[in-house]
Amino acid sequence: MRLATWNVNSIRTRLDRVVDWLARADVDVLAMQETKCTDNQFPTLPFLELGYEVAHVGFNQWNGVAIASRVGLHDVRVGFDGQPGWSAKPGADPAPEARALGATCAGVRVWSLYVPNGRAVGDPHYAYKLDWLAALRDAAAGWLRDDPAAQIALVGDWNIAPTDDDVWSPEFFAGATHVSEPERRAFQAILDAQFTDVVRPFTPGPGVYTYWDYTQLRFPKRQGMRIDFILASPALAGRVSAAEIVREERKGKAPSDHAPVLVDLRDD
Repeated sequence: MRLATWNVNSIRTRLDRVVDWLARADVDVLAMQETKCTDNQFPTLPFLELGYEVAHVGFNQWNGVAIASRVGLHDVRVGFDGQPGWSAKPGADPAPEARALGATCAGVRVWSLYVPNGRAVGDPHYAYKLDWLAALRDAAAGWLRDDPAAQIALVGDWNIAPTDDDVWSPEFFAGATHVSEPERRAFQAILDAQFTDVVRPFTPGPGVYTYWDYTQLRFPKRQGMRIDFILASPALAGRVSAAEIVREERKGKAPSDHAPVLVDLRDD
């Protein structure tokens, strides 16, 4: 099975690129983030025509996550236990955001995750990001306590560069989000909960990235960040036979600012 994740940065803008790549790359399951549309606006038909079932959650023009699968799509769930909400309005109750979607595909529990950005160290959104990651860690650890043999993939845009090798210039990012120690500790806590970055062994750094800002010619200058990951439970990690960051998809007309990331899984 081939499992991929891609922050598409607006599925309606990037639809032709996404479905074309799906056909060419022979992907079985694609988790998408930042779809930027409501459920009613999501362009399901082109996926169905390619043989994919689709689950999506989107409440407005922000965030949004989806899973497209041609190997089954079962037990779809929006959000995980304890997932915190967000509100930018003083005094307003925090509301859930469209940032987590789970489904079982050919026996693999896939979670499409769009971790909050954090905006700036010390911003309320930064505290929300850390709370969100802590809740995800607790939920994921619970899934493995309940079933140590569970095959779980936590995939998506984590908005964290876990090491200095994962950014083009540690000095440029000093004091910013994505590289702060609390964020890196939050990411490490999920690894400590027995999840493994199964892409990095096949794509060693430094200088290997998944995201390049649209500004300042970051992509041709190779000034990027590695912030998109596939983290696998122990039972799933043992099935990974290959992995790739598909840098070519960041090229061409109207690309996303992220590249797809994929793994190949051996049969059980």
